[in-house]
Amino acid sequence: MPAVPPIAELQAPPSWRTVDFISDLHLQSSEPETFEAWRAYMGSTPADAVFILGDLFEVWVGDDGAQEPGFAADCAAVLQAASSRHALFFMHGNRDFLVGEGFMRACRTTLLQDPTVLGFDGKRWLLTHGDSLCLADTDYMKFREQVRAPQWQREFLAKPLVERRAIARGIREQSESHKRSAEEYADVDSAEALAWMEAADAQVMIHGHTHRPAEHALGLWRRTVLSDWDAAAVPGRMEALRLTPGSVQRIALS
Repeated sequence: MPAVPPIAELQAPPSWRTVDFISDLHLQSSEPETFEAWRAYMGSTPADAVFILGDLFEVWVGDDGAQEPGFAADCAAVLQAASSRHALFFMHGNRDFLVGEGFMRACRTTLLQDPTVLGFDGKRWLLTHGDSLCLADTDYMKFREQVRAPQWQREFLAKPLVERRAIARGIREQSESHKRSAEEYADVDSAEALAWMEAADAQVMIHGHTHRPAEHALGLWRRTVLSDWDAAAVPGRMEALRLTPGSVQRIALS
């Protein structure tokens, strides 16, 4: 079993009374309904802080893509507007791991290390995207190790933007083919998740990635899985997890 990664710490200020978590929106220009639902949510949530735990974007090939008019720039505008009302935090997912510090600064959003412990309401909440816990998906774990390497990222980002977009389209086509197959996605490894929580001294883990919203009891610990978003689905899937002092609620947004 791999070693537990370094765990960052974030203490919520006393002024925070409501904290929201979302993940796996997979925003893309071909799905405007989900984008509009996200924009409406970011403009209306009462949360003092919003944590986006990965895969906000279906694909991200570099921050320079947001410097020209288009979908990425529209997403940046939503984050910039929301940052005047809420503290915003973003954690890399398996689709948008190339989101950089420059884009985050421009959006007035804090980039979080994966994993991070949030101290809120007298408890320790362990936050992660979740992909690095799916140990049984050995092909993905090899791919993850490759694309998270600094040298691979430097070489990829040095390519022209049009070439990066073409490469990303090819990867997405492979992913869609995988989804259509009968093969079932690997879930989070429970023993590894428990090891992370014990190392972090956290009572609850909150993560996304698996698109399997649920509550899992692990002895004295709990693993809370966030929902993915798809506004065009029937019924629509859009949900935020909301913490307030003494309560945890799943907020249906569809």
